[in-house]
Amino acid sequence: MRYLLFGFIVLNSWLGTTQDLTGPQLLEKAISYHDPNSNWKNFNGNMDIIMTTPNSETRRTHLELNLPESYFKSSVRKGTHTVDYIIDKDQCELLLNNSPDISDDSRDSLQITCERANMMKDYYTYLYGLPMKLKDTGTMIDQKVAKRTFKGKEYLVLSVKYDEAVGKDTWYFYFDPNTYKMEVYQFYHDESKNDGEYILLSEEIMVNGIKMPKLRAWYYNKDDKYLGTDDLVQANPLE
Repeated sequence: MRYLLFGFIVLNSWLGTTQDLTGPQLLEKAISYHDPNSNWKNFNGNMDIIMTTPNSETRRTHLELNLPESYFKSSVRKGTHTVDYIIDKDQCELLLNNSPDISDDSRDSLQITCERANMMKDYYTYLYGLPMKLKDTGTMIDQKVAKRTFKGKEYLVLSVKYDEAVGKDTWYFYFDPNTYKMEVYQFYHDESKNDGEYILLSEEIMVNGIKMPKLRAWYYNKDDKYLGTDDLVQANPLE
């Protein structure tokens, strides 16, 4: 009886905490876990990422990111080619195998365009900047925190939408209820169709004082089909 009473008290205490916690408050707790010293806004470092996908060549990417200087460089190696996408403030530079001389055929077949360069900048700074990037302008945080079981574990879940000019997808971010560590995120283009993907985060690597997920494994929502894994194999601050 004593143990049942203790369990009841603990459960009610946890539920009460969940019910009292708003979406913005949960986000602040998650940011305090991942970026306790608010280092993201001054991030200046590099990262090496290996992406593996079924039935495809391994892709190696070297990133250089300097947020205060609005500088982004992605060097992507796939097969025999290395493509550099550089965004320096509003200027775009593209290189193929260290040369700016790129044929039209190569631009098309290897997707060497400034549009893709900006897309990659947004992609990498968003995903590796989470959950801090959820403070960006245009992000709409649901006030209500949900409790949801995913893959057999209970999470506190943050629902996020965006102003139409920013994005149209609906995102869900899953946080450990004790540490507020981000362990899963999930997005839908149209939730009624169960489309989109979910991403399982595992292990951690410290980058410039920020706890980032080392491994990100991607799956389709509709059938749990495995899509690939990003492995952050090395990260270092830049002086």
